[in-house]
Amino acid sequence: MTQPGFQTITLDREGVVATIELSRPAVHNAFNPLMIQELCQLLTQLEDDLEVRLIILSAQGESFCSGADLEWMRESADYSVEENRKDALVLGHLMKTLYQINKPTIARISGSAYGGGIGLIACCDIAIASSSAHFALTEPRLGLVPGVISPYVVRAIGIRSARRYMLTGEKFDAATALQLGLIHQITEPDGLDQAVAYFASHLKRGGPNALSRTKDLIALVDENPIDQNLISETADRIAHARVSHEGQEGISSFFNRRRPSWADDEDADSETSPL
Repeated sequence: MTQPGFQTITLDREGVVATIELSRPAVHNAFNPLMIQELCQLLTQLEDDLEVRLIILSAQGESFCSGADLEWMRESADYSVEENRKDALVLGHLMKTLYQINKPTIARISGSAYGGGIGLIACCDIAIASSSAHFALTEPRLGLVPGVISPYVVRAIGIRSARRYMLTGEKFDAATALQLGLIHQITEPDGLDQAVAYFASHLKRGGPNALSRTKDLIALVDENPIDQNLISETADRIAHARVSHEGQEGISSFFNRRRPSWADDEDADSETSPL
């Protein structure tokens, strides 16, 4: 079911899956202030929607996202430093919202991604790209820096690779993106939907609360040293999960060889085990 109401993006709801599609193909789905605002608004709505358990980020046309809109960039050249800072913080808020959203996210990359488009990919939990996709971090070639996307891109590809590709601005293909860790799988263009469906089916087998808590756990572990505080915190989290309603249901379903209450019958395997 497609929901209207946006000018730069579309939303399609199918069961527990929400697919957001960037819909400015004439400008290669480049960001402008309205697109950023609409993406932030929609992501916030989906985070609060208990019926949505998975978000797919896709795009119309031949490009996934080419980064900042050229007209927007031209206008920003006349802004003061403070005006540009406020402008950049809005995009920074979008990246953080996508990165920290409490539901699994999949980036479906059917075309090339540049600059901020790579930021969107790095903020998603899983990224799948067409074999024809290309990528580049070209900001320095414009006399700019990959500012608000840098925390997520560096985490995705590592500091050493970030030094190379953020500085050179060179284009790299899907095979290189896979090697860098920016994407998780490459598929032929006509197999992209099937690959997304594969990952979606596995994600839907996880408990909704468990998936949300696992995302939060990953962030905790990434941001803290392995010390007694972290060990205690991770022990607390598994202890609370075991006694939660969802944890009890998951364990019970496993030993009784039945699907847990959150399982989607359409995507369940023929086996009775939830694993």
